[in-house]
Order: sequence, then C-alpha cells, then structure tokens
Amino acid sequence: MPEAPTIDGGNTVWLLVSTALVLLMTPGLALFYGGLNRSKGVLNMMMMSFSAIGLISVLWWFYGFSVAFGSDVNGLWGDPGAYLGTKTFLAETDLWGATAENPSGIGIPLYVFMAFQMVFAVITVALISGAISDRAKFSGWLLFAFGWATLVYFPVAHWVWGGGVIGAKLHALDFAGGTAVHINAGAAALGVALVLGKRVGWPREGMKPHNIPLVALGAGLLWFGWFGFNAGSELTVDSVAGLAFLNTQLATAAAVLGWLLVERIKDGRPTMVGASSGAVAGLVAITPACGFIAPWAAVLLGLVAGAVCALAISLKYKLGYDDSLDVVGVHFVGGWIGSLWLGFFATNSVNSAIGDVVGASDGLFYGGGVTQLGRQALAGLIVTVWSGGVAWLLAFAIQKTIGFRVSAEAEVDGIDVAEHAESAYDLSPTTGSSTSAFALAGIGGGKPSPEPTAEADPSAAPVGEKVAG
Repeated sequence: MPEAPTIDGGNTVWLLVSTALVLLMTPGLALFYGGLNRSKGVLNMMMMSFSAIGLISVLWWFYGFSVAFGSDVNGLWGDPGAYLGTKTFLAETDLWGATAENPSGIGIPLYVFMAFQMVFAVITVALISGAISDRAKFSGWLLFAFGWATLVYFPVAHWVWGGGVIGAKLHALDFAGGTAVHINAGAAALGVALVLGKRVGWPREGMKPHNIPLVALGAGLLWFGWFGFNAGSELTVDSVAGLAFLNTQLATAAAVLGWLLVERIKDGRPTMVGASSGAVAGLVAITPACGFIAPWAAVLLGLVAGAVCALAISLKYKLGYDDSLDVVGVHFVGGWIGSLWLGFFATNSVNSAIGDVVGASDGLFYGGGVTQLGRQALAGLIVTVWSGGVAWLLAFAIQKTIGFRVSAEAEVDGIDVAEHAESAYDLSPTTGSSTSAFALAGIGGGKPSPEPTAEADPSAAPVGEKVAG
C-alpha cells in the first residue's frame, strides 16, 4: 500500500530558492539591456522587462500553467481547465508529479512548481524586448507580450516539457530551456524586429551602450540567477543538480574567453561589453545541455558558443535587420548551438533520464549515431517557424491597428519622455540654478542655446556600432 503523501523539505526549499533566483534574472536583464541601450531610451527598455513580470505572472496563474502542464489534449496543449486560476491546490495530495502508486511525487507542492515555471515564462517574454529597443510603443509591447505568451510560449512549454509533441513524441532533449526559452524568444525577436523596421539613423549613426557598468552588473545578476534556472530545473536535490550547476559555471566561464578571443583577433582589444555578452552567450548555450553532458563537453560548448555568437552579431548588418541588442545573435544562435550540442554529446552515463524518462538517445560521439541530432534539429526548426511566424503576424496586426512603433519625432527626442514622461538621468545643476543642463545645451523648452561658434564638420564619420549582447 502506498505511503501517505509527504512533502520533501530539501527539494521544496531548493525549488523555492531557485524560483527567487530566476525571478532576479529579469531585473538583471533590465539592467543588462538598459546599459546596452542609449540613455534616452533606458527606462522604456527596463519597463518592458518589469512589465513582463506583472503581466505574464498573472496570465500564468490564470491559464498559462494549465495550457503548459495540464493533461495533454492533443500533443499541442494541455487541458486549459486543469489548473485554472479560479481553483485552489492546497490539499496534502496536491504534490507535483503525484500518482496513485507514488502519492508524494517528488515531494514538491504544486504551487511551488507553478511558481518556478512562472518565472521562466516571465523572462522568456522579456528577452524579446531587446530586439526592439528605442522604437516600440509601450501599449503595443504589452499587447504583443499578451498574445505571444498565449499563442506561443504556453503551448511551446507544453510541447517541450508538458507531455507534448517535442518531448514526449519526438524525444528531443531540453534540460532547462534552450528550445523552449532561447530559440523561442530569439525567433520571436527576429519576427517583431522585421515588422518594426530599423531605428532612425541605423546603421549609419553610432548607437553604443550608454552605461557599461550597468551592463556588467546586469550580466552578473543573470549569471547568479542562472544557477537557479539550470540546476533548479532538475527539481530535486541530487547529483544531476550538482552537474547542472557545475556545467553552468564552466560553460559560461569558457564562453567569456571565447568571445574575448574573437574580439582580440577582430578588433585588437577585448572589451567589458564583450566579456558580459560572452557570459550571456555561454549561459544561453549551456541551458539545454547542462544536465545531459559531461563537464569537459560543457567547457568546449562554452568556447564554441562564445566565439560563434561574437561573430553572429554581425549578421544583422549583412542581412539588413535591426536587432537592437543582438537577441538573435546571442539567444537564437546560442540556443541552437546548445540544442544541437546534445545531438553530439548527450550521454546516459551522466543522466539516465535521457533514455529512461525522455526516451532519447546518446549523442553521436557516444555511439548513438545521428538520431538525436536529427531530433534536436527538428525540434528547433518547429519552434523557430511557429514562434517567428506568430510574432511577425502579431506585430503586423498591432502595427496596423493601435500602432506598434512610436513616431520618428518621439524616437529622436527620446522614447522615455514620449512614452513614460520621465528620464533616467537628472542633469540639472547642483548649484540650485533653475536653468537645467538640458536647457543650457539647447535641448527641450528651456532658454535658447547660444549661437554656435563654429560649423559642425559634415564629413565627420559616424561613431562605430557597439558590440552588444
């Protein structure tokens, strides 16, 4: 006879801590993106991340969790009424993964697992915003976030982790979100960036990061929170969680080196923005693989991801799309690298769940042939087409109705003031004078600026573009 349901204190505490760590990543992302942005749009950039916390958390509680993790309906979505927000789940039997044979499941209350997956949904939506900085209406962003989360993220989470077509039928591997989070968000970023078009002056004008220490701080918070993202995805406190934790650190550290090496070869000098971006690239790439590969393969993955993503950010200049903060070059490309890496290096020797639970195969270099590589590629392709296509359609519909892009005047003058009536930096004099630095510089409605003493040189070359993350 099965024992009575019992909460596992260790597993529950670890998942609660991991949930808090992953939530911290979204403010970290706001700082990272905000620092990479121009100063006149930093608040709008950060607002898109913070608004995602508010909007997506509520949607996830009300119906998103049901769509993602409810009982499978047809391989595409879960039962929308399974965990509807109008219901409560506080009984001693409401433990995640509980069955008649094992009424305790993994000993984690359902609400703890719901909260953990909630913060994944939040940051996935927030990641998209970096591609459209400086030119998106805040109202348009909120409507897009609502539609994309509903039509893309919630179903894709079901496909990958909730018993849907990618995980249960295709048997593709994704430990913590390479396909469900990074390929998903990266494809959407490309779709919406194509609809909104290029920023005024891009690529001729220099649009460098306005606050590099903010970039480094944001990257550090992302790195810290990512341990909850990856190691927490094991859900239990065991050796695989330790492996995921170690692999996360190793791959990220190696990616910093890989990115800096490319910078040194291409540009002659390594940069702080490059180191920060390399760390994010490594974090992205190791996400799907952290619990399925050996540490030596994680180091190699980090080196490859850092170098390739450093090269991939130049694709937007060659292909002509304006991905402001390189969401495509880092998250989309990095997610693909990490996902395909499993087709080469996944091994049951480090995690038996590969075969026993997911029904997947060892990678090519562990005697599994190309089967798993094909599964990984097909999974990534499915998510790329669906996410990118729906994002483009949503953005196009919003642009044609309420409008998604701000006016050229608002973009040039500063989207922070136009959309939020505030600015990030108070540049008024500290002497108590009523004349602001903006007015002294001839910006805004203050006193007229003095006549220039010399004509600007029209032949001056534009400032070079940043290396971004």
